[in-house]
Amino acid sequence: MLLRVRAAVAQLAAGLGAGPGAQPPAEGRGGGAGAGRGSPPPAAFCRPAFLQLTPEELRRADDHTGRAVQSPRDGRRRLPWSTGYAEVINAGKSQHNEDQACCEVVFQQGMRWGTWPCVPTGDSLGSKGFYFHYWALFDGHAGSGAAVMASERLHLHICEQLRELVEILQDPSPPPICLPHDTQTGSADTNQMSNAEDCGEVPNDAVPRFHLEKAVSHESLVIGAIENAFKHMDEQIERERASQHLPGGCCALAAIYLMGKFYVANAGDSRAIIIRNGEIIPMSREFTPETERQRLQFLALLRPELLGKEFTHLEFPRRIQPKELGKKMLYRDQNMNGWAYKKIEEDDLKFPLIFGEGKKARMMATIGVTRGLGDHDLKVFSSNIHIKPFLSCFPEVRVYDLTQYEHCPDDVLVLGTDGLWDVTNDEEVAGVVMEVLTSYEPNDPCRYTMVAQELVVRSRGVLKERGWRLANDKLGSGDDISVFVIPLGGPGNYT
Repeated sequence: MLLRVRAAVAQLAAGLGAGPGAQPPAEGRGGGAGAGRGSPPPAAFCRPAFLQLTPEELRRADDHTGRAVQSPRDGRRRLPWSTGYAEVINAGKSQHNEDQACCEVVFQQGMRWGTWPCVPTGDSLGSKGFYFHYWALFDGHAGSGAAVMASERLHLHICEQLRELVEILQDPSPPPICLPHDTQTGSADTNQMSNAEDCGEVPNDAVPRFHLEKAVSHESLVIGAIENAFKHMDEQIERERASQHLPGGCCALAAIYLMGKFYVANAGDSRAIIIRNGEIIPMSREFTPETERQRLQFLALLRPELLGKEFTHLEFPRRIQPKELGKKMLYRDQNMNGWAYKKIEEDDLKFPLIFGEGKKARMMATIGVTRGLGDHDLKVFSSNIHIKPFLSCFPEVRVYDLTQYEHCPDDVLVLGTDGLWDVTNDEEVAGVVMEVLTSYEPNDPCRYTMVAQELVVRSRGVLKERGWRLANDKLGSGDDISVFVIPLGGPGNYT
């Protein structure tokens, strides 16, 4: 096993630019459920539908040499809220652009009515439902299949989770602790329950009753719905990965605007920030082997069989040599933020669960992200040790209440895949946003698209003899780059 792990590390060092997964690059989704058996069919290269690319534009979008920036064109469908979007393909690390994006406006009705994407004509609340706005980026690795499916289905899973909450969210009273058995006739049952409580009646199965009940907010219901939607999306990828030819996995970053609040859900290493009056407000954080070290170590401690007797859950500053047995070396476990010394034992010679630093950090010498969708077949190089038990599909959801502030046209939410953030920090992104927006009239609907394009261009850099270079001559991003720029001032025109 030691030789296999060394080979994996050598392969990793040779191709760190190939993305977070160590699987060889694979193609995107094939022919669907009706595809023939045997080897997956060649991938059908596709880009987000809202780009409405012509065949010639699609060809240019797939060109690794020119790396032309793609955005919705003037005269075509304008994105909700005059949202800006831009993307560019990688410099050759995979055959196609493995990022995907989705932008939808959805009207969600209650249990009796249904759900469909549509065009809003008024307020976000309706008599029998509500609108929500949805933007999402999916950064695929080891193939684009999981990212494509997630871009087509995740918002539908969110719809399904919100469906039984429509009436509850529109009711200003606290959410009920327990729903009636039949949600179709929930109003009558709820009234009966309330009347019983008012009369002092206590159900037989609730004795003794504790009157101290945890307060649950409407906001936390939405967060729970989003979290469960990610889980169901991951389960769907697992069920359909064979028939739909879905290799690899993807990081997922989604923003949902509902009833005056933004819910930003992140599972992976994409990120989001709000820029408000020049202030930077982080709306997500990266989930990597380093940032989630303690969660991973704790799981490995509870379930050592997941390590396949080849890894140790402890972290050391470097690999331990057999000749160092019996010596004391720095280490840390799942409970520690600092470091301490321990006597090196035979078990410590195993390969560490987390190895490397920064963008080179890998879990089990295999993958550089610890949350996302898919990767159900990912294994440690040349072994039968599955990685998926350590990968969480659950996002972290952060909430921003738009009603608490007055926003000007220059206040925006920026969503970007790691191709942006690898070479551009928060302050530089904010600087580009303010620089570009000040050069356009506040009512110009194209200004946010121009911001997205400029962010992509500056992160990609210019092709020179020594590769793609930034303005400071540092190496530009060779990864796929996708960016949404969403104005916080409110909905714009819809076409």
